[in-house]
Amino acid sequence: MSEEHLTIREMCDAYDVTPRTLRFYESKELLFPIREGQKRLFTKRDRARLKLILRGKRFGFSLEEIRQLLDLYDMGDQQATQLERTYNVAQQRLKDMEEQRDELNEAIDDLREQLKWGEKILTDFENDLKAAQ
Repeated sequence: MSEEHLTIREMCDAYDVTPRTLRFYESKELLFPIREGQKRLFTKRDRARLKLILRGKRFGFSLEEIRQLLDLYDMGDQQATQLERTYNVAQQRLKDMEEQRDELNEAIDDLREQLKWGEKILTDFENDLKAAQ
C-alpha cells in the first residue's frame, strides 16, 4: 500500500489493535476508511483519529466523549473549539483520576493495617498453640 492509505492489516500492525477494534470504531463513526469492495483503506486522517482515540481511551475518556471531541475538528475555527473543549474535558478527567488515586491509596493503607492486625492475631495464635503443647 502507499503511504497515503493503509490496509486494515497495516493499521493493526502500526497501532497494535485488532481488525475487530478498527471495525468497531468504524461502526461507531469514529473512523471513516475508504471502502473498495470488502477492502478498507485508511487515510492519514483516519490514522490521526485512531491515535487520538487510543490516547483518549488510555486516559479513560468514553467513546462518546472522544467522538464528540473529534467531531469538533470540522467547526471551521482552526480547531479552537476542539482544543478548548478537549482541554476542559481533560482537566476534569485528571481531577477524577487524582480522586480515584487518593481513594485507592487510602484503601491500600487500610488494607495494610488490616494485614498487620491479621499477622499479629496469627502470630499470637501460633504462640498460644506452641505454649499449650
